[in-house]
Amino acid sequence: MIIRRATVDDAATLSSLATATFVETFGHLYPAEDLQAFLDDAYDVGKQAVILSHPDYAVWLLEADGRAVGHCAAGPCGLPHAEVAPGDRELKRLYVLRDFQNGGAGRRLMDTAMDWLERDGPHTLWLGVWSENLGAQRFYARYGFEKAGTYEFPVGRVRDLEFILRRPARA
Repeated sequence: MIIRRATVDDAATLSSLATATFVETFGHLYPAEDLQAFLDDAYDVGKQAVILSHPDYAVWLLEADGRAVGHCAAGPCGLPHAEVAPGDRELKRLYVLRDFQNGGAGRRLMDTAMDWLERDGPHTLWLGVWSENLGAQRFYARYGFEKAGTYEFPVGRVRDLEFILRRPARA
């Protein structure tokens, strides 16, 4: 498996992969119409192209035999927390298709994102994680992230309780 930085030309691939990984991970939690409305908005090809063309964001694709099987995204922090400061950065997404999990793929994507997030020195890092995703919370704790707050993540009419995790800048 290889990890490569995605480009604007990957917008359709990223849209399909983001949709597939979200549905595989969380699709069972939502009424079909709420899920579809969320997917149509959040993972729209045009939105992915905007993210991929923005100089302050980075997205990586994990590929197995030329097929995208995982992705992660990072950029400026946009989480709703009073202590977010200018210059803080956020891991925005990290997903790997189920058949490719538990082989170190998530760690490799995370390491790639962490290197990029701190490419020009230490920064306070943030991320949001579903409150009931205990495996992801343990994974992020291994990278020094701790709970700093909560917020509601809307998927249609459903509001998920999300934990805001933070890792202070390291000297």
